[in-house]
Amino acid sequence: MQLSIQQISKTYPNGVRALDQISLDIPAGMFGLLGPNGAGKSSLMRTMATLQFPDKGTIHFKGQDIFQDKIEYRKQLGYLPQDFGVYPKESASQLLDYFAILKGITSKKDRKIAVDRVLEITNLSDAKNKRVSTFSGGMRQRFGIAQLLLNQPKVMIVDEPTAGLDPAERTRFLNVLRRIGLENIVIFSTHLVEDVREICQDMAVINKGQLLTQIAPKEAVRQLEGNIWETTLPKEKQLAISNTLKALSTHYNDENELVTRVFASQRPSANFEAAPPKLEDYYFLTINQ
Repeated sequence: MQLSIQQISKTYPNGVRALDQISLDIPAGMFGLLGPNGAGKSSLMRTMATLQFPDKGTIHFKGQDIFQDKIEYRKQLGYLPQDFGVYPKESASQLLDYFAILKGITSKKDRKIAVDRVLEITNLSDAKNKRVSTFSGGMRQRFGIAQLLLNQPKVMIVDEPTAGLDPAERTRFLNVLRRIGLENIVIFSTHLVEDVREICQDMAVINKGQLLTQIAPKEAVRQLEGNIWETTLPKEKQLAISNTLKALSTHYNDENELVTRVFASQRPSANFEAAPPKLEDYYFLTINQ
C-alpha cells in the first residue's frame, strides 16, 4: 500500500507557486511532512485530499489515479484540516452518529458500533455525552480523529494537529496517531520537529513549494554524527561565528550561558565541543542550505 506523488505543481491565481514538481512515495506508517509556515505543506495536503487539482502531475493510490475516481478514493480517505467547526449544542456521540450517516453507515446498530469504536480509540468514551464545544483543544483534536476514523480509512491526512496543545494533550494526541498509524498511511503535517521525531518512521522536508529531502528520521540523525559542535563563547563572538560557520541553532544551558550549535566536518576550534546530533539539526541544515 503506497501513495505515489509524481511531479505535482500548483500555482494560485495570485501568482504564488505553492508546489513545484514535488514527487514522493509514501508507504504505510507514520509519515511526517516538515516545513516552516508557508512552505506549501497545506497546499500539498489539500491536493492529496482531492480538495484541489494540481496544474501538473499525478497522484496514485493502489495504482489508481485519485483524480480519475475521486469518489472511490475518498471512501478510503480521512482528512483533518488545521481548523474544523462543530455544532455547539451536540454531544460527541450525537455528532459522530451524524457523521457516520454522512459516510454512508445507514444501519443504526452499525453506527453505534462504529461510534463506540472510534471513541475508544481516541480515549473519549468517558466524554461521549459532553458537548464537543466544551472540549479542550486536545480533546477536540482527538474528536477530529474520531470522526475521521468512522469509515476506517486507509489514508489519513492531518494538518498541524498539535498546534496550540499543552504538553499533556499533545502526548495523548500523538499516542492516538501512533496507534492508528500501525497499518495505515498517516500523513502528518507540522512545523514542530519534535512531533516527527517522536512518531514518524519516514519524513519529507519541503520549503518554498519544493521537496528538499525524503529520509527516515533515524537516518537523518545518523548522517550528522561527528559533525555537530557546540560553543559557549560570549554573544558578540557567537555572532561572528554565524558569518563563518554553518550555525544551526542557539539555546541557553542550565548555567544560563548562550550555546550555539554548528555543523562542521571537523572541530572548528578549541572553543567547540562535540555534541550528539538531533533531528532539529538536520532540519535547520536542510531548510537553510
